[in-house]
Amino acid sequence: MTPEETAEPVQVPATSGPVQPGEPGEHSEAGPVDPFGSGESAEPSLRAALEAILLVVDEPVAEVTLAQVLERPSREVAEALRALSAEYTAAGRGFDLREVAGGWRFYTRAECAPLVERFVRDGQQTRLTQAALETLAVVAYRQPVSRAKIAAIRGVNSDGVMRTLAARGLVEEAGTDPESQAVLYRTSSYFLERLGLRSLDELPPLAPFLPDVETLEEQSK
Repeated sequence: MTPEETAEPVQVPATSGPVQPGEPGEHSEAGPVDPFGSGESAEPSLRAALEAILLVVDEPVAEVTLAQVLERPSREVAEALRALSAEYTAAGRGFDLREVAGGWRFYTRAECAPLVERFVRDGQQTRLTQAALETLAVVAYRQPVSRAKIAAIRGVNSDGVMRTLAARGLVEEAGTDPESQAVLYRTSSYFLERLGLRSLDELPPLAPFLPDVETLEEQSK
């Protein structure tokens, strides 16, 4: 049976060794295949780029902003966003891409809200990740502290981890910084309860091992 007579994909036999330039089977010129059908091997498709950006945003992003970042026409970006939103709805995904407050952002689908609420409420017993433990330690020994200073100490954005810690009741807001007006955070009474401590004075002497934020800021200048 010839390849044209069967529905199975044609398998390319593996070579016995590395393919040298000019030999049959060489694919260096064609480059990797783009699964999104963009026709470009070096750059992700528009849809893939939009998904990657929207996965990390904390607030809705305007179409014009996305168009500027991706260097694509605003109309093309708007059409891609609407197509993605319709595609997720048609596929019955658990998340939704919505246009809210002049921008776009991923949201949990309304039908899944009770399950998400149960996970957030009952998920208190799950173990904290390494990132969450590091962030919690920074808050415990440097409180009250802002998210920016936490990020400076850890060297990575900690907004998502802070939301997790706040949702689990381990940290709470403690006013604002007089100079920057940034929201400050501290550990909660539930944090002490979970660690079996009567007060923060019973924390082990770990603070000397944490770098000073002022020193990090000076080094970054």
